[in-house]
Amino acid sequence: MTYKTTILTLFPEAFPGILDTSIIGRARENDIWSLETLDIREFSDHKHRSVDDTPAGGGAGMVLRPDVVASAVDAVEPQGRPLIYLSPRGKPLTQARVRQLSAEPGVILICGRFEGLDERVIEARGIEEVSIGDYILAGGEVAAMVLLEAVVRLLPGVAGNHGSLEDESFESGLLEYPQYTRPRVWEERAIPDVLLSGDHGAVEKWRRKQSEALTKNRRPDLWEAYDDDK
Repeated sequence: MTYKTTILTLFPEAFPGILDTSIIGRARENDIWSLETLDIREFSDHKHRSVDDTPAGGGAGMVLRPDVVASAVDAVEPQGRPLIYLSPRGKPLTQARVRQLSAEPGVILICGRFEGLDERVIEARGIEEVSIGDYILAGGEVAAMVLLEAVVRLLPGVAGNHGSLEDESFESGLLEYPQYTRPRVWEERAIPDVLLSGDHGAVEKWRRKQSEALTKNRRPDLWEAYDDDK
């Protein structure tokens, strides 16, 4: 069954963008997933197709109107798909959530602009807010592409080697261990001997130790959670 994605955006021309390349693009060509874009401006009844207005209570910027966004949302057939608004105040996107989304029939994404969406439409339509990181973008289009690439690559038939997905960062609660390939020595730097030993048990032990050390050093938040679970 095709994984169905719908994007509500002010800039439909931004898609598919990077999603049309490599394994993600080939997966769309093979109908593993589909992409539909809706221009939010098409749902404005203003003569100039205005979609925003000034913030209630004052302040800088503009806010997307609830009536316009709701009309766009209501024009989409849900088909059991979660409705997500890409927002810096949303819950962080994690690999666990990505796996959950890959098990759904698809996803509907709203790309915000300006100061965001009127809170009433978020509440009225039960929209889930998701953040891809603690920083601000000009809009939600790039964030939507990030979420979709993360999800689509987990769909059956997309990645050539599903075993490689299981060893990636975050799948075990740890960052991935260092990777090496030929040449054996490059700029006087050699591949660690253990990786060339043929001793699979020793290799696995080395990789686990490296993953733990990297996680503890670079992501103490992940390490704390991993250490508690262990």
